[in-house]
Amino acid sequence: MTLTRTPPSTTTESTPTRPPKQPGRSGPRRSESRWGLLLAAPAALHILVWTGIPVLAAFVLSFTDYDMIERPSFIGVSNYIELLGDTIFWKGILNNLIMAVIGIPISMLIALVLAVLLNRGLRGEGLFRTLVFLPHVTATVAVAMIWLWIYAPTGNGLANMALSVFGIGPLDWLTEADLALPAVIVVTIWQGIGLKMLIYLASLQGISQEMYEAAEIDGAGPVQKFFRITVPMLKPATFFVLVTSIIANFQVFDLVYNLTSGGPANSTTVVTYEIYQTAFQQFRMGLATAQSVVLLLILVVLTIISRKLVGGTDND
Repeated sequence: MTLTRTPPSTTTESTPTRPPKQPGRSGPRRSESRWGLLLAAPAALHILVWTGIPVLAAFVLSFTDYDMIERPSFIGVSNYIELLGDTIFWKGILNNLIMAVIGIPISMLIALVLAVLLNRGLRGEGLFRTLVFLPHVTATVAVAMIWLWIYAPTGNGLANMALSVFGIGPLDWLTEADLALPAVIVVTIWQGIGLKMLIYLASLQGISQEMYEAAEIDGAGPVQKFFRITVPMLKPATFFVLVTSIIANFQVFDLVYNLTSGGPANSTTVVTYEIYQTAFQQFRMGLATAQSVVLLLILVVLTIISRKLVGGTDND
């Protein structure tokens, strides 16, 4: 008789399973985060002390009557109510908007064309780039002196000498109300092209040539490649140039101060010039800070509009 061994029971007891470990930062990554925060702390502290506190102080002073001699006295929203009826202040804002609407698109277009030409590796590219960028790094007072000579109302002015070739008499570029603001806009365009061109040129050099080669294989021409590849890929640079140009446009002061002093008849006055007049000519610091707060709000609104117009900063 043979004995058969029965196999042991195959039933196994269910063992509890641990829940999956939640992903978290490892030790080295936590250390990197701490070092990142530590290294960013000085810059954050600098912004808080030298930007945040002055902005907060200006906002508080905008509700006071302050002449830099006596202590500020709280007057509520009286400064803002006064600004609503200040026609010269709103004339300055209108002039800034006109300068932005006319000058910024023209300068951006010229800068983009120059950047595209330089990106093709033209002969003498370095010298040409330096000459175009030179007005941006030149002191604005020197720029104003040069253009005062160009706009000289006598026959010695370069602009009037050029017009005399076509039989046009000398014009008072900076003393006629209808000509003064366009003359200032021309100077702002000339002075701002260089920086915009360098930004566009750096962005163009970052675009992969494989995209152009693939488009050329598909039969795309130069115009199609420019509008289908170059322009979309330059969207972040365009947004940056547009925002910085708007801010620079509303911060223009020394150029207007040296060319026209806001005249004639406030035809070239700008916001910063009116803030200067209110603060350091009339010594009404409370009203001047209220004007600065309004300028800050305008810049925020224009930045949001600029982002909507450009369509964001993503490349897709």
